[in-house]
Amino acid sequence: MTNIVLGDAMRNKVHSSFWLMLGLLLVIPLWAHHSITAEFDTSKSFTVKGTLTKIEWVNPHAYIYLDAKDDKGIVTAYSLETGPPGNLRRAGVLRTMFNVGDAVTIEAFVAKDGTQHLGLVKSIHFADGHTIVIGKDPKDLEKVNKGE
Repeated sequence: MTNIVLGDAMRNKVHSSFWLMLGLLLVIPLWAHHSITAEFDTSKSFTVKGTLTKIEWVNPHAYIYLDAKDDKGIVTAYSLETGPPGNLRRAGVLRTMFNVGDAVTIEAFVAKDGTQHLGLVKSIHFADGHTIVIGKDPKDLEKVNKGE
């Protein structure tokens, strides 16, 4: 049997390599995050009217689900993405503003890949006349959403 003795220089290399690899593994999820314009076409939008069926207020993005009924009574389910809950909260948009069963009209950006019934929320208009606007600048949105 041969005994291997690592010198200080070799031990430092192994130690540094370990921390480098650990750091790289921890940042991999950050590389997967996408910009809004990678997934949605912000030059094209659609409007859908229906009833809220589910609200998922989770990171990294909150989702609003809606059932829309056409003239023939056929129901189509929509999945609509918003920003992160923290950003929404800072902009004055709270989870308590939405209730399953609310009748709404939603304006949303279309998915770039052509996925039907998927969108990025621009604004939500409620039956009672109030509107929640969702967008990029939290300071501007806070003013809009507080009625200023």
